[in-house]
Amino acid sequence: MVPHLVTALTGPINELEQRVLDSTPAIERWFRLEWMEHTPPFYSSVDIRNAGFKLAPVDTNLYPGGWNNLTPEMLPLAVQAAQAAIEKICPEARNLLVIPENHSRNTFYLANVAQLVRIFHMAGLNVRVGSIDPAIKSPKKIELPNGDTVCLEPVARSKRRLGLKHFDPCTILLNTDLSAGTPGILEDLHEQYLLPPLHAGWSVRRKSNHFHSYEEVSKRFGKLLGIDPWLINPMYAKAAEVSFATGQGIDVLTSHVDALLTKVRRKYKEYGINEKPFVVVKTDNGSPGLGVMTVRDAKEIEALVRRPRASKAGAAKEGQEPCDLIVQEGVLTNERVHNGVAEPVVYMMDRYVVGGFYRVHAERAPDENLNLPGASFVPLAFSESAHLPQPGAKPGASAPNRFYMYGVIGRLAMVAASYELEATDPDAEVYE
Repeated sequence: MVPHLVTALTGPINELEQRVLDSTPAIERWFRLEWMEHTPPFYSSVDIRNAGFKLAPVDTNLYPGGWNNLTPEMLPLAVQAAQAAIEKICPEARNLLVIPENHSRNTFYLANVAQLVRIFHMAGLNVRVGSIDPAIKSPKKIELPNGDTVCLEPVARSKRRLGLKHFDPCTILLNTDLSAGTPGILEDLHEQYLLPPLHAGWSVRRKSNHFHSYEEVSKRFGKLLGIDPWLINPMYAKAAEVSFATGQGIDVLTSHVDALLTKVRRKYKEYGINEKPFVVVKTDNGSPGLGVMTVRDAKEIEALVRRPRASKAGAAKEGQEPCDLIVQEGVLTNERVHNGVAEPVVYMMDRYVVGGFYRVHAERAPDENLNLPGASFVPLAFSESAHLPQPGAKPGASAPNRFYMYGVIGRLAMVAASYELEATDPDAEVYE
C-alpha cells in the first residue's frame, strides 16, 4: 500500500531528487566503498523530515523498537538482511538471545519484540527472549492484542557467558537503549557477540557526536552530487552543563539558539524560503526527561527559566542535573497522511533498507515533534523492493522515487553512525 502523499513538491527538493536519481550508480558505488571500510550498525532506524526544500535526518536510533510497524510484505527484505548480517558476524550462528527493555506491560513494544523473533527465526536461528528485569524470575508468557505471544525468560549469567536455562546463544541482540546505564550483567562477555555493542547505548552515545559525523558524511556526499550539503544536513550546536532549575548555562544555550537561528535565516534568504526558522532543543544523551522543545526565538529560552514548571521540565531523567543539550536546526515536515502531519521513519538492518513507516500526528504542527502519545503509524511501501528508483519518472511524481530518496538519507545517517561508533569504541586501537 502506498500512502497518498500531499507534499510540497515545488522548489529545490525536486532538483535534489533529480540529482539523486541521475547519480544513482555513483551513489550506490559510494555506499559500497563506504561499507568496505566501515561496519554498519547491526540495525537502525532514522527519523527523516521533508520540508519540501530540504530533506534531512533528525534522529538516528541504534536500538529501533517499532519493527511491528513493518508490513508482512516488508519481512522478506528484513529476513534477507538479517541473514546477511548474521553471516558476517557469526556464520555458524544457531542460537540468538533477544534482550528487550524492562517494561513487559507495554504490549505495543512487545509486538515489536515478537516481530524481531519472527524475522530472526525465518533467518534460520533458534530465538528466545531473555529479560534482565529482576522482576522476571520465571518464564512469563504474554498474549498480545494482535494474536502474537512473547515468552520472557530470566537470563542466567555464568562467569563468561549470558544465556537462559538450557539455552546457550552465540549472539545476543539488545533491543534496549541502555539510557539508564549499562547493566553489569551485560559486561565482560568474552565469548559471545553482543549486538549492538554497549557503547552504542545512551550511557555512552551522544547525539552531538552523531551529527558531527553526519555533517562530515553530508559534506562528502554533497561534493559527490554537486549540491549544497545543507539541503540534507540539519545544522546543530552543543550546550554543555545546562540547568533550567538553577539557570546554569542558560546564557550559553541562548547564544547557541540565537546563532543557529541566524544561520538558518541566512540559508532561507539564500534559497528564497518564506518560512519562520526554528530550532529544536533536546538532551544530548537521548534521555527523555527534557522532551523536545521547539524554539523560534532565543527569548523563549529565558522565558522557560522563569516559568515555574521549567525546573520540572528541565530535570533530566533520574534527576541528573545539569545536563548537556543539543540545539538542532528545525526541519519542517510538509508531508501529510490522512490529513495528519507526517514524517517518514526508515528501518535498516546491516547495510540494507528493509522498510519503514510514516509517523503521523493529527494534533501537531509541521514544526513540532511528532514522536508523542497520539501518533499513529502508516506503512511506507518498500514492499517488492519498491525502494528502487524509477529513472524515467518525473521527480516528485513517483512514490518509489521519493522512497528511494528516504533510503539514501537513511543510509547516510547509518554511515554516520558507523563513524560515530568507531570513534567511541573503547576497544579500538589508537594510532598516534
